[in-house]
Amino acid sequence: MDFFERYKNLKEKYEEKKTKPKVIVVGRSNVGKSTFVRLMTGRKDIRVGKKPGVTLKINEYDMGEYILVDMPGFGYMAGLPKKVQEKIKDEIVHYIEEHADEIAAAVQIIDTKSFFEIVERWKGRGEIPIDLEMFDFITDLKISPILVANKMDKIKKEEWDAVLDGICEYLKCQPPWHQWKFIVPAILKEGKGIEEIKKKILERVRLFKKLRGIE
Repeated sequence: MDFFERYKNLKEKYEEKKTKPKVIVVGRSNVGKSTFVRLMTGRKDIRVGKKPGVTLKINEYDMGEYILVDMPGFGYMAGLPKKVQEKIKDEIVHYIEEHADEIAAAVQIIDTKSFFEIVERWKGRGEIPIDLEMFDFITDLKISPILVANKMDKIKKEEWDAVLDGICEYLKCQPPWHQWKFIVPAILKEGKGIEEIKKKILERVRLFKKLRGIE
């Protein structure tokens, strides 16, 4: 293959990547984002750690029909100065604003068990809870959300509906939770919920392509 043919192939691949819809993955640190991205991509080299802040840069993965964008965790990150944490949050916000027209869906992952405690703690300080701020930011930009309620194994099965209804109320969505098709209960470390999330992503990607006339 000569230089010009190789250049043409690389250019075509680049242009194809640019036109593919994006699906972003957002969430606080240590909610299971890296586990989710590993399940989606099959990549074994994606680090999964118990300490918050394992993913510190924006990573893109070509999934065929779309580009999966793994964003750094926002909120507390172990060992990082607050100034750096704020910078990372700003980068996430700028990326989403800049690429809003290319984003078919936003997968927001929450730690269901700690969600209420964290939200109440932030509200107690007179601040907007960061999980709710991110959800509002995504929906204000007219980006289709998929809320993954992860770590459901830490909640008694008989309490699932009440807990998920409570999350709905915080999101200003009228319970019961199961009427809202964007909420997916999950136990990502066991792979539970992943097929439902994949299905919802593809539905949104295909609708996004149809509405924009993308082949």
